[in-house]
Amino acid sequence: MSAVALGVAGALTLAACGTRPSEVAAAKTDKPIVVGISLPLTGDFAQPGSEAKRGYEVWRDMVNAKGGILGRKVELKIADDASNQDTVVADYTKLITQDKVDLLLGTFSSLLNYPASAVAEKNGMVFVEPAGGAPNMFTRNFKYLFFAQPATAPHQADVFVNWVKTLPESERPKTAAYPSQDDPFAQPVIDSMQKQLEALGVKTVYSQLYPADTTNFQTIASTMASEKPDLIAQGAVFEDGVGLVRGLKQLNYSPKILFQTSAPSNAGQYSDAVGLPNTEGVFYTVSWNEKATTPLNSDFVSAYKKAYNADPAEDAADAFAAAQVLQTATEKVGAINQDKIRDWLHANEVQTILGPLSWEATGEPKGQFLLAQWQSGKVEVVAPADVATSKTVVNPKPAWK
Repeated sequence: MSAVALGVAGALTLAACGTRPSEVAAAKTDKPIVVGISLPLTGDFAQPGSEAKRGYEVWRDMVNAKGGILGRKVELKIADDASNQDTVVADYTKLITQDKVDLLLGTFSSLLNYPASAVAEKNGMVFVEPAGGAPNMFTRNFKYLFFAQPATAPHQADVFVNWVKTLPESERPKTAAYPSQDDPFAQPVIDSMQKQLEALGVKTVYSQLYPADTTNFQTIASTMASEKPDLIAQGAVFEDGVGLVRGLKQLNYSPKILFQTSAPSNAGQYSDAVGLPNTEGVFYTVSWNEKATTPLNSDFVSAYKKAYNADPAEDAADAFAAAQVLQTATEKVGAINQDKIRDWLHANEVQTILGPLSWEATGEPKGQFLLAQWQSGKVEVVAPADVATSKTVVNPKPAWK
């Protein structure tokens, strides 16, 4: 990341020359509030990036149906960063300095939000990101950055480890394999899980990073299968999660427990890709659940299904929640003033479809994730107990179909 930061330094300096919208005198206007966004609509992160776009668009339509923000309609100006760090810097620089958008929302992934948030910070604009929980996002003492999920990547594994602790000794995994994409969000989740489970006595038999562009998982699957781990915990984005399941299935090796980051949260796209019967028992940690009784959640789910004829994915919900955060602060402040919006968010809690969100001074959220599991073709929350949608847990995972 440091290399990326150095590489975009020139672009950040250029961006700083622009005048942020909050410094312009706020006159009474009927013009729409323009929200600038760059998203990976093509490239490695196209799938979750497209879901984030849907989430933002559902939010825009729901807000505009109720009169907009501060009496003004909302317009989204979305650029495609093509999953490229240099492009995302150029996109946000243009959105701020040339397009002079009123507000910003983040892109997808820590890889892209790391440089993008630096552009926003340099220009003194609030940057609410829906996906970017890598630890190094929050070590830069940024004041305008806010991560709109319950917790950062190193804490995603906590709820799964806590579930393992509840198991009788005879049912706990004895051995584990930890393949992970070389991704700034996925890797810390798996690293944290490995460290915590080793402390519980779970023996590591495989631990390996693979490049983000890996498409053939036969070697990885074969190496793990030869070790016969009770648990496979994979740091997966989407396609790599599907690829590993297919590889394990071809080898007819099914671990007792399978945990994947992100990939299983992609609703019908995941079940279509691996086959619905093969989702049974798969664990993942998640920021949101379709059945949650949080304010506006049922409205969001209905609007998404009506617009796209599909169940919403977690990435869409996270984007919707990020927009809720920005909307709430703007309405509470009563104006588009970046410093006042920033200060209000640092001092207050925001109700979202993910639940209540609040932040440390660094922009790191203070909450915890949910432990989800595919059961009978649907996703259920199995922990923590007070928000669980199912009292049963599928354990061990059934064999592949």
